[in-house]
Amino acid sequence: MEEKNEMKLLRPESLSPRAEIDPAISAPPFQLHCPSMTRSPSLDIAPKTPKRTLASLLSSTPIASPMKKAIESMQCCLEEVGHFTKLDPQDAWLPITESRNGNAYYSAFHTLSSGLGAQALVLPLAFTTLSWTWGILCLSLVFMWQLYTLWLLVQLHESESGIRYSRYLRLSMASFGEKQGKLLALFPIMYLSGGTCVTLIMIGGGTMKIFFQIVCGETCSMRPLAAIEWYFLFVCLAIILAQLPNLNSIAGVSLIGAITAISYCTLIWVVSIVQGRPEGVSYDAPEAKSDMARICDVLNALGIIAFAFRGHNLVLEIQGTMPSSAKKPSRKPMWRGVKLAYLIIAMCLFPLAIGGYWAYGDLMPNGGMLNALHKYHGHDTSKLLLGLTSLFVVLNCLSSFQIYAMPVFDNLELRFTSKMKKPCPRWLRILFRIFFGCLAFFISVALPFLMSLAGLIGGIALPVTLAYPCFMWILIKQPTKYSAIWCLNWILGVSGMVLSMLVITGAIWTIVTMGIEIHFFKPQ
Repeated sequence: MEEKNEMKLLRPESLSPRAEIDPAISAPPFQLHCPSMTRSPSLDIAPKTPKRTLASLLSSTPIASPMKKAIESMQCCLEEVGHFTKLDPQDAWLPITESRNGNAYYSAFHTLSSGLGAQALVLPLAFTTLSWTWGILCLSLVFMWQLYTLWLLVQLHESESGIRYSRYLRLSMASFGEKQGKLLALFPIMYLSGGTCVTLIMIGGGTMKIFFQIVCGETCSMRPLAAIEWYFLFVCLAIILAQLPNLNSIAGVSLIGAITAISYCTLIWVVSIVQGRPEGVSYDAPEAKSDMARICDVLNALGIIAFAFRGHNLVLEIQGTMPSSAKKPSRKPMWRGVKLAYLIIAMCLFPLAIGGYWAYGDLMPNGGMLNALHKYHGHDTSKLLLGLTSLFVVLNCLSSFQIYAMPVFDNLELRFTSKMKKPCPRWLRILFRIFFGCLAFFISVALPFLMSLAGLIGGIALPVTLAYPCFMWILIKQPTKYSAIWCLNWILGVSGMVLSMLVITGAIWTIVTMGIEIHFFKPQ
């Protein structure tokens, strides 16, 4: 009987009074991961170690020496890690948090793949409206602004209570409340993920067609595929890659996406500058029919710049793939990876925007730099360079599709695991991913004019990037009222919301007054 009483002291429940379990899901038996804690969706901070330790209390009892050593070993582990780890079974079943062995390199790969891509190729279009001074100023201001809000999100990933917010939507719900958080963040996040995947199908499929024409040549006897067939081929390749199980497993894919994005961004602006400017290039802003039209053009240009800095909706998800402890929180390796990634992004975006505008000026076509390169220099540039550029664009689109589709896959499996209280079987996971690929393909074929709405998409996504993180910081961290950081976040948050509404209004006004070429089920 005495031995049983002594053994009760070893129960983890007695050491962690704050260990609470989500009532919606029955958690498995309490487990301690030391020291790596590779899969710890939520962390509770352990109480301070009393002066008289558990080992010292038991030293005078007849417990055997091996038991005493085990207790001392466990106590050392607790002091080193500083956390008790509860495994949330639902997080362990979902593709974003299924694996938690990421590092700073994985963070850099994912951030580059999601933050640098085909959207950068339309940046010079914003300069055609803003001109040199205002274009460079706005691009620099938005870059610093979004880098600051990115830092806020990295810091907010782990709360003081030890809870990790591994999804943007969950952080929004924790900040603004469950209903209001869903209302504010769910649509922009899903719109960013799904809309970006649709755009990638259009860009990737269209570039595959260009790549075939370059390789095959004018004398090729093979029948060229129609645009819809290229879209379908791209989606098939994307669905095959999408069978990788979780976010950590696509780190190699993201690395390929990052390398190819850096390569084609650099190739395009270098070739455009080396080949020289076509005749008739002008840097004067196009004349607007009215003052309102001019204002809307400026707002649409700001929306294009904002859309170029997408990816904030994936930052928390990327950080959620990392292990974390009290002494080694995930924010440190995450921020190291982000700093490296955004240094490279800046080295690609600024030369691309400035060099592209210098090379083509007001002659820049609506498709951006890739279309301009083929239109003005397709005849005097080697096919090898043109083919490599197109191939890099296709590979980058396939890689970016994976990371932007992951929140959608995660949300689909969340619905299943919440209802069935068990992990999603492999066959159903495959069906979910095939379903999303087919849905994105259908939208890309049915609405091929969506690429003309870059300004509108940028306006909708702008609060996720520039405004919400500032309000989240104020609500969660609760800084001193009227302090410097309190004022800064309020100013940036309100400015971001106002700018978002203005950009959306300007984009809608431009679409209504100038119109866009709408053709359903006729991709070109």
